[in-house]
Amino acid sequence: MELLFLVAEQDGKGVTELAKGSGNTKARAFRLLTTLEESGLVRRQMPMATYSLGYRALIIGAAAQNQLSLLQVANEILASVGSECNESVLVRIRDGLETICIAWWDAPHAVRVHTQLGTRRPLGVGASGKLLLAYAPEDVQAQLLAGDLKKYTDKTLTKRSEIKKELKKIIEEGVSISESERTAEMVAISAPVRDASGAVVASLSMSAPASRTTKTSMKKHTEAIIRGARRFSAALGYVAE
Repeated sequence: MELLFLVAEQDGKGVTELAKGSGNTKARAFRLLTTLEESGLVRRQMPMATYSLGYRALIIGAAAQNQLSLLQVANEILASVGSECNESVLVRIRDGLETICIAWWDAPHAVRVHTQLGTRRPLGVGASGKLLLAYAPEDVQAQLLAGDLKKYTDKTLTKRSEIKKELKKIIEEGVSISESERTAEMVAISAPVRDASGAVVASLSMSAPASRTTKTSMKKHTEAIIRGARRFSAALGYVAE
């Protein structure tokens, strides 16, 4: 990894210079560079046999930049959205057939929904899980629907026809709502966060105990989450049509 970082910092260096800079013998540095080249992380430029980052390293760099921007904006916006809802709010992204919490803000209630950074949840379950599935590629949706659909509560959607209908509704309305689908006596609302290209890259969600919500408060929370997701998206460069 140190050798990869050195290539990133010193583009266009040859194996001799990279070996010295990384503290490796020339032979070892060449073997490591060959492995990195085969994996697409670096590329050797002829005829001088110098090294620069490969296409896969550029993909990683672009993804890191997007995620860092996502985290920065999340940290800036969560407190204001959470204060408006007066409930816990969080940001999740999709990772395969799971979702991961990358940022959260806890409401100042004795009884609240507490989420930890990095917590994973199944895709397709709960407000954020359903939303991120709705905006996922068709092959991801097909893979999930072809597998076992676990029932977490008596309100968890496990019939494929019901799930497809729900995903269509989420796309049409631009919001996802869960009432005790993942955890009993808990409600959640989620809206899509888009990047500059318009792709949905995350979900902005609110969760609260069912005992503290009413039809009126749910309506207000839904409006607040949608507004927050729009502000979030605009901060990432998205311009609504």
